[in-house]
Amino acid sequence: MIECEDNWNCQLENITYTAKDGKLSQLEHVFIRGSKVRFMVIPDMLKNAPMFKRLEARIKGKGSSLGVGRGRAVAMRARAQATGRGAAPGGRGVVPPVRR
Repeated sequence: MIECEDNWNCQLENITYTAKDGKLSQLEHVFIRGSKVRFMVIPDMLKNAPMFKRLEARIKGKGSSLGVGRGRAVAMRARAQATGRGAAPGGRGVVPPVRR
C-alpha cells in the first residue's frame, strides 16, 4: 500500500489480482476508490490510528436523525434547524402579507 486517504481511496503497487474465473494477473500500480472498498485487513499496530478514531465517532453519531449527508436535503434541514419554531417568517413557502 502506497497511500490510503481518510475516505479510503487507496493506492497500491505490485498487486496480484485474482479474477472471478481464477485467472491471476500482476498489476504494477492500482488506485481503488474508497466507496468501492468493502473489506480490508489491516495490521494490529494501526488499531489506534487517528483515521479509525474519526470513523468511530461517525458510527456513534449515526443514531441521531441528522448526520453528514449530501445534496439539497441537508441544506434544507440545516436551514430549518437554524430558524427553529417561532422564528420570524421568511424564505420560500411563506405567504407574503396581504396589503389592503
